Amino acid sequence: MLFAALLHAAWNAFVKKNDDRVLFMALLIAASSFGALVTIPFLPLPAPQSWPYICLSVLLHIGYSIFLIFAYKFGDLGHVYPLARGSAPLMVALVSITVIGEQLSHLSLLVIVIMAAGIMSLSLTRGAQNLRNPQAVFFALGTGVFIASYTITDGLGARLAGNSHSYAAWIFALEGLPLMIFFAIKKHSQTFSKIQHLWKPAFLMGLMSLLAYWAVIWAMTVAPIALVATIRETSIIFALLFGVFFLKEKLGLVQLVATFTTLIGIVLLKINHPL
Repeated sequence: MLFAALLHAAWNAFVKKNDDRVLFMALLIAASSFGALVTIPFLPLPAPQSWPYICLSVLLHIGYSIFLIFAYKFGDLGHVYPLARGSAPLMVALVSITVIGEQLSHLSLLVIVIMAAGIMSLSLTRGAQNLRNPQAVFFALGTGVFIASYTITDGLGARLAGNSHSYAAWIFALEGLPLMIFFAIKKHSQTFSKIQHLWKPAFLMGLMSLLAYWAVIWAMTVAPIALVATIRETSIIFALLFGVFFLKEKLGLVQLVATFTTLIGIVLLKINHPL
């Protein structure tokens, strides 16, 4: 899961560095969808009872993308991303315990709260005025709701599918299909000119995105969904490190405290689950 978080942070850092983020994200999703389509002939079909979850997950991922675009329209990446990613594990834990009935120890619950607080505190690095932007906060927390929703949906759906790899492949394949149709119909010369310069890095980042969330789906079939969701969000720490060492961003005191807090959570989680 930590490796999946590293992959997630890597492609997010690349997206942040790219000027045309919307087009790059579109190509990235198309690339991950293509990668999933290649694997489908070699995998069994998911069990029938998992297909409603697959369809729901695709819709939730589309909603997530829409909310994320609006969140970045009204707020900075450094504040939207931590709010969205940090709030999601808390929502997942609440639903996992109260609705799904998963059993978590008191230490596991404490770890989830500690790590979520550490991640969300990164949104304070440029002052409280950013949190008074109601539109940015609304769409950031809305994005967190979508993250929590598709995480729970995929955790349950993958368990019902009989094969987590088949479930993951179909989600990625269906998610990118509308996008591929859109680009096939829209023959805008300027857009296609940009695609020629972006498709290679987007293809690589798309495969990284595919591997990262594929690992998450598999992990949720062998471990509690809430714990997997929490470990996944350590990607924000890797993203912070990428920002400092590759994008030459400054590292403040709050960021250091948030990183240290999240690392403490990982250590406590490992002590509580030594497998």
